[in-house]
Amino acid sequence: MPVKPAKPIYLALGANLGDRTSNLRRAIEALPPLVKVLAESPIYETPPWGLADQPKFLNMVIEGQTRLPPLDLLHFLKQIERDLGRLPSVRYGPRLIDIDILFYADLVLDTPELALPHPRLHERAFVLVPLADLAPALVHPTLGKPVSALLAGVDTKGILRYE
Repeated sequence: MPVKPAKPIYLALGANLGDRTSNLRRAIEALPPLVKVLAESPIYETPPWGLADQPKFLNMVIEGQTRLPPLDLLHFLKQIERDLGRLPSVRYGPRLIDIDILFYADLVLDTPELALPHPRLHERAFVLVPLADLAPALVHPTLGKPVSALLAGVDTKGILRYE
């Protein structure tokens, strides 16, 4: 049986509880060998989104490759979140770590468990700012616009590069 070629993926990582930087690092370290990390965006400190009364987030984006099918990738990422201590919580609430699939090659998928590209990425500056660092010319397969144009359409107020 031939080996499936690795697919390019982009993952968003966020954390606003505990040692936020360490949480991001530990998540990245848990990705190989199933996800090969090719590039990391800078880390940004961002205001909370969706639920305002919580600590600021650290957010970043990873460019990678995987041979996992999309749903297997999702399950793998959710297992990393659990392994790092994430517990079920309120939607958009505080969390030790959050890992979302932004893009899986140019796949368009809409199932009850997974939608690709991420259905709200074009509304979220905390995703678009670090994504634009890695792939400003990447074209959203359903919106037909590059990441740089999507970024130009959102408010980036309060998003600061984190040193």
